[in-house]
Amino acid sequence: MSGHSKWSTIKHKKGALDAKRGALFTKLARELTVAAKEGGGDPAMNPRLRLAIDKARQNNMPMDNIDRAVRKGSGEGSDGAHYEEATYEGYGPGGVALLVQALTDNRNRTASDVRTIFSRGGGNLGESGSVAWQFDLKAIVIVEDAPEEVAEEVELAAIDAGADDVSFDAGSLQVAGEPSALDQLAKAVTDRGLTPTSASLAMAPRMLVSVEASQAVQTLRLIDKLEDLDDIQNVYTNADFPDEALAAYGAS
Repeated sequence: MSGHSKWSTIKHKKGALDAKRGALFTKLARELTVAAKEGGGDPAMNPRLRLAIDKARQNNMPMDNIDRAVRKGSGEGSDGAHYEEATYEGYGPGGVALLVQALTDNRNRTASDVRTIFSRGGGNLGESGSVAWQFDLKAIVIVEDAPEEVAEEVELAAIDAGADDVSFDAGSLQVAGEPSALDQLAKAVTDRGLTPTSASLAMAPRMLVSVEASQAVQTLRLIDKLEDLDDIQNVYTNADFPDEALAAYGAS
């Protein structure tokens, strides 16, 4: 899953740019609101809300913003907006799979926006179920700039904690396992003195598909456009991007 690890790490670094535009905080607040609405405002009793709060904190979202979003979902100060989940499946240049998760208050608008971006980006939207089978929900813990000397120790501890995949590439450590093992995997990392860059549930590809450099750059631009939409929460792909394409994307 090393290709997935590189992609996840670069996405996190690019997320800092989203935060400057306010886009990331908008997405995080929407997830907090929906999680609180569905399972209540107590994170101890609502796993989805707890994960949303953890992710918001990892991305330096102010506590006032977090509390406001949770109260809104719990029925305090609601602006009347009703968000629902939607998933879009399609293919990028070269036929790689793309799984797009959204929280929207207007499904028609979101579907139209997503379809347009796929079409203009050299991809095409697929039917429901066309690519979802190529992904599994996983607990994923990522540490950037991890010292190589502790990587092996963390790997052994993570496996004992239930990890089914551990990769270390260019200082990026990724630990993956079943969703129920998220807390144990994160603890295996923190107990070794490392601070996770992110610890969350994500859709991980069962198998990576190699793409040519030109198609890789085109696919990365397509994903970027999708993630720029306020309604889109996550975009996952099974593309195994060449290092040169990732480097060019990360520097852009």
